This record gives sequence, C-alpha cells and structure tokens, in this order.
Amino acid sequence: MSAVGVANGAKKLRRKVDGVLLLDKPIGMSSNQALQAARRILNAQKGGHTGTLDPLATGLLPLCFGEATKFAGELLDADKTYLATLKLGITTDTGDAEGRELLRREVSSSRTDVLGALAHFLGEIEQIPPMYSALKRDGKPLYEYARAGIEVERKPRQIKIRRLTLTDWTADQVSLNVTCSKGTYIRTLAEDIGERLGCGAHLIALRRIATGGMEVTSAVSLEALQAMTERERDAVMLPVDMLVAHLPVLYLDAARRARVMHGQAFECLDPATIGASPSATAKSASFARPPCSAIVFEAVALSTPSGVLAVPIDPRIRLYDQGGQFLGLGTVSRDGHCQPLRLVATN
Repeated sequence: MSAVGVANGAKKLRRKVDGVLLLDKPIGMSSNQALQAARRILNAQKGGHTGTLDPLATGLLPLCFGEATKFAGELLDADKTYLATLKLGITTDTGDAEGRELLRREVSSSRTDVLGALAHFLGEIEQIPPMYSALKRDGKPLYEYARAGIEVERKPRQIKIRRLTLTDWTADQVSLNVTCSKGTYIRTLAEDIGERLGCGAHLIALRRIATGGMEVTSAVSLEALQAMTERERDAVMLPVDMLVAHLPVLYLDAARRARVMHGQAFECLDPATIGASPSATAKSASFARPPCSAIVFEAVALSTPSGVLAVPIDPRIRLYDQGGQFLGLGTVSRDGHCQPLRLVATN
C-alpha cells in the first residue's frame, strides 16, 4: 500500500490501498456514508461496498478497496445472517421503527404460537418487496413513489430462509436469528410474521452478523479504525483473494503466468481429470507446486460425442504464480483450457 502523487497540490493525497475491510457499521448511517467515512480514514484512492445495509441496521459491512473492488460482486449472492427484533402489535408504513404508525392490535400470542409462525417461513418462500426500498420502477426508486403516497404493484420474489431461530420472547417483542438468501427483506419478514400471528409487527432492531463466511466478530468500528495508526489500519485489511476463497486454485509456472498476464488462454488440465481428487501439492503452499495443479471442482456429468465428461458447475478458478501471488480469476473450458477472466494489477 503506497502513496501516490497528485497533479494539483490542492487535491488530497490518496494512497493505493488494496484489500477488504470488515466494518461494523453503526446505526443511522447508510452503507455509502460508512464506505466514504472508512475511505477518508484509510486515505484510500478507490473503494466500494458489497451490498447495502439499511441505515437502521448495524453490523457486518465488508468494504473493498483498490483491486478488491473487482471482486465485490462475489458477496452479492452470498447468504446473510441477522439478529432481528420485532415489535408485535404495531404496524408502520415502512415496516420498521423509522416509519409512521398505521395500526395497533392486541397481542395474545404465546411462545408456542410464535414458534409455529416461524416454522411457516422456513425454506423457499415468496416475498413481496416493500414499497420503501431502492428497487426501481420505470427508473424511479420505489421509496419515491411511497413518499408521494403512491403504491405500485410488485411481483413476489422467490427467497430462501435457511434458518429462523427464536432467541428471545416477551409478550410483545420477539428476537430472531435469521440466515437467508440474497434479496430477502427482513422488514418484510417481520411484517409477514406479525400478520401470521394476527397482530401485526414491525422491525425495531437489525444486526448483520455474518455474510459469505465472514463474521462481525472480526469487524472493526469506525471509531476503532480512526484511533489506529496507518500501519495498524493496513494490518486489519484482509487480502483481495479472500472474496473468492470458495473457488478452486490453480498454480502457474512462469510461462503460463506470462500468458495469463497478456490475457491469453492456456492448457491447464486434462479434461478427463476435471473433478478428480486434488493432489497434496495443490492444497498446501508449503509443498513445491507442479507447473499446473488444481483442487477439486464441484462438477456435473455432461454427455459428449466422445463420452461423459465432468464439467465444473462454476468453471471459475483462482490463479496464483509459484510464489503464491494472487493473479486473478480464470475460467476453465470443456476442453481443459483456461481463459483469464478478471486479473489484478501485480506491479
């Protein structure tokens, strides 16, 4: 991470920072506001976030800087885990505590009633996105229609609730641990649970605690980041390739590395070995690596004129040189060739 010069002395000097920062976002701040605050503290040239977290919500917000921004989209499809608190008996126009109260109803639900309602929402379900959301209709965010008192039709979306656990319960308040697929609105889930119970509900607290294998226990607050030295800030940054750590690895010799850095395809695997068991040398940096080696792909059988071939479901692989430097991503074709897909700057 190095400083760079500027053409105009009036401009602030920005550093080239490459990596991922796990931020514990505070309440009341949008994801972009949190990103810009962290970027100012790090004095970083380029940054982006990996999906929005509502201002009402706190918790894990992975931020990407420099070369890591090329892979920020990897987390958009990842499952998320939240701690959510619902207030029973009151509905609001936004579905959360920031909205205007619409209706009050008596709450008579028992713990057993709540558990029964939660069971109804496990698995694949349909959810209608809320009017107070950033989804667009005719180029205009839905929340703009909502603020104007206009409600437009929204199509239900298929989502998946993988886990829905009751962590606390009182007469009019419910706390949940929720793991869900992308596109899930916890505000809408709160409203739907309330309607299932017959009393209505809205969301009064939300904290994201995990996404894409990362947990909030490893995150830092803006206050803590501000109090660090520059060296300490750099030390809490995670490497660029952690965003694609779920993909198999391919180590390249010097010749193949040169081809990759020029955007050229190369032969990387015998097609018959795609999906085969990984070798020990492919799994550990402590062993000398062969010119090309890869860990196992998740594969499916494909019928071809010459027989059945195992082809990766996700044909992308992480590319590294013999020294373990991350080069970027490639994609493996059915004939065992690798085409560079997205590369990082290595100078």
